[in-house]
Amino acid sequence: MGAGAVGCYFGGMLARAGHPVTLIARPHHVQAIERDGLRMQTRSFDEQVRLAASSEVSAVRGADLILFCVKSTDTESAGALLRPHLKPGVLVLCLQNGVDNADRLRAVLPEIEVAAAVVYVATEMAGPGHVKHHGRGELVMEPSSTSLAVAQAFAAAGVPTEVSDNVRGALWQKLIINCAYNAVSAIAQRPYGESVHGAGIQEVMRDVVAECLAVAKAEGVTLTGDLDAAVRNLAQSMPTQSSSTAQDLARGKSTEIDYLNGLIVRRSEAHGIAAPVNRTLWALVKLLESRPS
Repeated sequence: MGAGAVGCYFGGMLARAGHPVTLIARPHHVQAIERDGLRMQTRSFDEQVRLAASSEVSAVRGADLILFCVKSTDTESAGALLRPHLKPGVLVLCLQNGVDNADRLRAVLPEIEVAAAVVYVATEMAGPGHVKHHGRGELVMEPSSTSLAVAQAFAAAGVPTEVSDNVRGALWQKLIINCAYNAVSAIAQRPYGESVHGAGIQEVMRDVVAECLAVAKAEGVTLTGDLDAAVRNLAQSMPTQSSSTAQDLARGKSTEIDYLNGLIVRRSEAHGIAAPVNRTLWALVKLLESRPS
């Protein structure tokens, strides 16, 4: 549901492994996929993968698993569109930026099992029905009644997947990394590997992370892994990737900045914590977002 770059990559990997997959996407993507298949241009293969595609939400009817990949701004509205078509026992897996989408979706789908997942992949839509993969491609998902079976299916399809009891901590770790990189990449319109070498940028990123950590501590979040190493390694593992925020701005689309640096600004205010660097990045992206097309 919402088959942009993330949905096309993970849906395509499952389809390539033999699972019946339907992509719910915009009409120009659907037309290209119906004609030629989904082109998956990855670091290890370049193939046309045959799978179903539709621009109608009703195409989810009968699905056992829904990969929920819409923008954070559309979580409630997309969930409401899904609701009449979901069968009992379906798992809706949130593959979204931000830390609160699964909770927001549960409020819309109270009788449906919803699980959050952390996505680590660098992808972009390079054209209609054409997803380009720049690096990584693993998932961390929270436990559910079918999580183990879903994780096994992903792993067999070439998607390393972990089921974790601390997905909240992993989501916050990814949020902090996104806060450090996304806005900088968007404002500069440069990929990660170039952005980090700008004068003063690493110091800006360090200040962003420090503010985020203060908010996470106030929220009672238990972070996972080595955050400093994760921040450093992103530019090394995905040097050619531009952030999703940068891609949205380049296409004249609204961004998810309110759910990244903007969330840190709101939560910092609630806790009486200063977050001037996150506020500055959020405000600059909002200013760019409001430019006439």
